[in-house]
Amino acid sequence: MIYSRSAEYAIRAFVHLAHTPQGAYVMARQIAEETQIPAHFLAKILQQLARKGFLRSSKGPTGGFCLRKPANDITMLEIVEAVDGLQDYQRCISGYHECNDQAPCGLHDGWKHMRSRIMDYLEGTTIAQVAESLETKKAAIERYKKTALKQFPRG
Repeated sequence: MIYSRSAEYAIRAFVHLAHTPQGAYVMARQIAEETQIPAHFLAKILQQLARKGFLRSSKGPTGGFCLRKPANDITMLEIVEAVDGLQDYQRCISGYHECNDQAPCGLHDGWKHMRSRIMDYLEGTTIAQVAESLETKKAAIERYKKTALKQFPRG
């Protein structure tokens, strides 16, 4: 995994919120249920991200959370950084205190290249893109299921 379970849950929640009309609030419990994330854990993550300015929150029966800015303007890197920080991407993969281009560990060159690709992906991918990709895949699965049922009816 390239980021923590907390960051994964945050990304899944943001993708869910990307499908919500802008300004509409969704309760943490509902997001947790629909994304299969433990509710108490998700609530803490969402509160943390609201404090950091990524989400708006509102209390009460019609309250919940909503994205503070459009999903097109939120990168995966911003979420991972807000939840996990970027220190794991900056440290030596072998655990050495000093590891750089002048004093590299045995894994330095490979990790440097991999880290660069991961950071480029996270920085270049928006929540809107992830949400759109997910919807495309869900639609393809549904089409496949319908085709399969026509070809191989149960009976």
